[in-house]
Amino acid sequence: MTAKTAATWADSERARFDPARHERELVAILDEVTSAPVRDSQALDRILKKHPRDGCGLFSRSELIAGFRHFAARRHWPVDEAEMLEVLRLRPVRTHSGVTPVTVLTKPFPCPGRCLFCPSDVRMPKSYLADEPGAQRAEANGFDPYRQTWSRLDALRSVGHPVDKVELIVLGGTWSHYPEPYQIWFVERCLRALCDFARGVDAREAPARVRDEDLPEPVDGLTPGRSYNQVIRPLLAARHGNSLLAANECASWADLGRVQRENESAGCRCVGLSLETRPDCVTPDEVHRIRRLGATKVQIGIQSLSDRVLEANRRGHDVAVSRRALRWLRAAGLKIQAHWMPNLYGSSPADDVADFARLFDDADFRPDELKLYPCSLIASADLMAVYASGDWRPYSEAELLEVVEACLVQTPPYCRVTRVIRDFSSGDIVDGNRTANLREVAERRLRDRGLRCRDIRGREIRGRSCQEHELSLGALEYATSVGREVFLQFTTHDDRIAAFLRLCLPDGPSFLDEVRESALVREVHVYGPSLPVGERASGRPQHRGLGRALLERAAQLAREAGFDTLSVISAVGTRAYYRDLGFADGSLYQHRRLGP
Repeated sequence: MTAKTAATWADSERARFDPARHERELVAILDEVTSAPVRDSQALDRILKKHPRDGCGLFSRSELIAGFRHFAARRHWPVDEAEMLEVLRLRPVRTHSGVTPVTVLTKPFPCPGRCLFCPSDVRMPKSYLADEPGAQRAEANGFDPYRQTWSRLDALRSVGHPVDKVELIVLGGTWSHYPEPYQIWFVERCLRALCDFARGVDAREAPARVRDEDLPEPVDGLTPGRSYNQVIRPLLAARHGNSLLAANECASWADLGRVQRENESAGCRCVGLSLETRPDCVTPDEVHRIRRLGATKVQIGIQSLSDRVLEANRRGHDVAVSRRALRWLRAAGLKIQAHWMPNLYGSSPADDVADFARLFDDADFRPDELKLYPCSLIASADLMAVYASGDWRPYSEAELLEVVEACLVQTPPYCRVTRVIRDFSSGDIVDGNRTANLREVAERRLRDRGLRCRDIRGREIRGRSCQEHELSLGALEYATSVGREVFLQFTTHDDRIAAFLRLCLPDGPSFLDEVRESALVREVHVYGPSLPVGERASGRPQHRGLGRALLERAAQLAREAGFDTLSVISAVGTRAYYRDLGFADGSLYQHRRLGP
């Protein structure tokens, strides 16, 4: 299918909204919105009700944005597009962390794990359920990486989010267990979608439709001898002619290199790439491959720091393996987002609180980001049999809240707690937590007791304005398994974080020759609403030189520590930025020589 034909098919599939058909109503709404301040969604809703769509319904935010873009040139409203988007944007918090996240899922594929708690939805990659929002989008796009990425960019832009700086988050099963050609192809197609979207090219093809009768029967955690892998392997082999991959699900390193170079200057740049894997899949060769793909962050399932609990839950590795994996990842400069699970079989609330404390007391761990995933019972998990026997039960709401509160207050300021629950629908949960806003409830209870969360997410400046003179530069230092870590941060007087940098000062040579004797910048992040490349906004932290100032301070600290090279683990889309700051391209990293 040609790009032109694919675009025609995509347009008919989406039945794109035509603002010209609704000019009278849209112009009336936008005239009101631009003539007087609209400070909240209730005020906007009142205007929308005065000018209904087709006399009965309300225009969506995306339709209002489309109307503004269509009529702005001849209406000369007294606001520009950026100001209008501030009023109309849906869920602005989504891009308040400085970048626009785009999540895509790999296809269903065998998994090396046999975890007791893991869901086994055979329509999805292992551990994901079809009712999760990201999984629904993936299935609708046939798990095609190009379609998922392009469609998500289109949806985000239609509701007012900037899409020029994208953090690409790849989820699904165990990434390291997928064949290398599929890994390369998947990332290459995601990057191709970013480049194409920026140029206005839509090369999406219709996904292969799977008939209901072709879907396998669901896996039941109470039925022995019929595991996820036992269903998925023959299913993929039947679809792909005795292969687990389709003929077109392969690409070469040369293919990937070409699109990486194109994306360096594309209108939609990949400024971060996150992959997820298991500790027992992490090896020096795997770390090298992950980095070659362009990854800057690894999500890794630690789950517990108790060998007894890991064994009871059939995790397949012990704590020593997690220690080794994190050491290799950190030595390579990769950001570490650990997954940790309270309420596992064999644990207790008191055990969990003590286990969480070890995450930060022990220098071998101390992750940069954290997902707390309280164990919930899903019908397809093998935990069902343990539950039926009475040997495991989910914590009560009070017990779980006490564990979550204890974890949140123990999280240090250099770590970001990204999530507190899995995004399972309540209908998928047989037993366990169904409170979707568990973190919000826990934080409210902490405030009532005069406590607060000091993790990064709890301190982000988000949409708040600030000027440079309101910020101060501070540093937190702590030991890790590979040396000394320095967390540099620009904060306001009330400890709101506007920007930070993670600097690793190794106490020995790295296993990667390219950074063998280097100090490593592992992350530079400026918070506040995401702004397009090169654009500045008064009082916003982005594009005001905070990243440059952090890098200069990191260079100074590295020089004082005796290093003659500062290396940075850059994403494909940030290479040009670092070149402008004096970093030269290497094979997997960028490097800056430090003078005397």
